[in-house]
Amino acid sequence: SNKAPKEWGELLGDPAITTAILDRIMHRAEIIHLNEDSYRMKHRLSIFGEESVSN
Repeated sequence: SNKAPKEWGELLGDPAITTAILDRIMHRAEIIHLNEDSYRMKHRLSIFGEESVSN
């Protein structure tokens, strides 16, 4: 989903169940913070061409 995790309760229909699901996922997850441009943004000209480049 392109929604933020705080909006997933609306998406799934029940905030309590959504919180439980996220809690179980995050319990075993390893969070990696990426601070640089994505591959897509670095190579947008070769991927998308001139007409769709916007930043």
